[in-house]
Amino acid sequence: RHLIVVIGTYDTKAEEHIFLHKGIKQRGHTSITINVGTGGPCPATVDYDLYPELLGSSPESCKSRDQAIRAMITMASGLVQRLHREHGISGIISAGGGSGTHIAASIMRALPMGIPKLIVSTVASRDMKPVIGTKDITIMHSVVDLLGINSVSGRVLDKAAAAICAMAESQWEPRETKSRIALTLFGFITPAAEFARRELENMGYEVVPFHANGTGGMAMEALAREGYFEGILDLATHELADELKNGYCSGIGPDRLEPITSPQPIPRLVIPGGLDCAVLEFTRDTVPEEYKARKIFYYDFRSAVRLSREETTVVAEQLAEKLSKAPNYCKVLIPLHGCSEADKEGAPLFDPKLNALFVQILKNRLGGIIEIKEAPYHINDPAFARVAAEILHNMITITSTLQASGP
Repeated sequence: RHLIVVIGTYDTKAEEHIFLHKGIKQRGHTSITINVGTGGPCPATVDYDLYPELLGSSPESCKSRDQAIRAMITMASGLVQRLHREHGISGIISAGGGSGTHIAASIMRALPMGIPKLIVSTVASRDMKPVIGTKDITIMHSVVDLLGINSVSGRVLDKAAAAICAMAESQWEPRETKSRIALTLFGFITPAAEFARRELENMGYEVVPFHANGTGGMAMEALAREGYFEGILDLATHELADELKNGYCSGIGPDRLEPITSPQPIPRLVIPGGLDCAVLEFTRDTVPEEYKARKIFYYDFRSAVRLSREETTVVAEQLAEKLSKAPNYCKVLIPLHGCSEADKEGAPLFDPKLNALFVQILKNRLGGIIEIKEAPYHINDPAFARVAAEILHNMITITSTLQASGP
């Protein structure tokens, strides 16, 4: 028997959450029910009704809906964390519309990775990035609105109950414990990532890859701050370029590439993978006027645009500013023959002068602060991956020795 939390706004979705609760119990598991509704008293019997607590502890918040929701999220997040510490939660599920999805996801984000998190949502077809953040939350489309149980909603909710039970029952564990390396990548440097993974695995590491798509880099760093990794091979810092141009992989927020010093400093090797270009959503038939004079790599429904001299300067300065904050645990490795699939001799975005400008800015800003190594290879060359793996391995070895010797 596994412990599964059913959490939701019972003031508007009581029938749906009671249905989920029964579905979980019918499958042999224990269910704890939590009401996080802010609109009125709970119409059902639940294990934890937080609405009276909200009224008692934060009466001012209840005067406005947004403040009430924020206070409820804080209260419920603390509760589920305590339940997990004391009893070990095996899964958590909710159902809701826009507000219910927001509330449930915000609470679920307080739980660690690996605990199954499922939301049946009426807004699942919308952009879920702000809702999910960097957590392992699964969103299931309700198809119909949630207004009681009918032949459609009942079927969807029953499948959801079955899904969270099956997720809670999963028992897979890694066969052996290895030191873990975080690796960022994206499409234009996939060969580099494959070669680097092979090199690091041959050294005895487990490599955990993250797609640098605007969320992946942040997810990697969130796990790193939980102490999940011994080292970081930040192969794809491309997100900085897309953030500048509001590209396909934008949305990284202010913390990307900031130092990670808790629970302990983590060595990071930074490579400017994909920083030659921004990936934008247009094709060769729909090129915006402002980019018609640029070097363009037509990819699929997206195209990569070579950064201008001014844009190259901006991303180089941004990268240097962030890296300068943790000089003792960071190094930079530059592939002198190009930083992406489209940035090499004969390829659409190749521009040695802009590449040289980027490197020179880093040297001017970081020289004497952070070691900047240059390798006479293209980023997708096997030899480059070998150099990168060796540098990171040495960084990890030195850091481990220093940490073992104590202050």
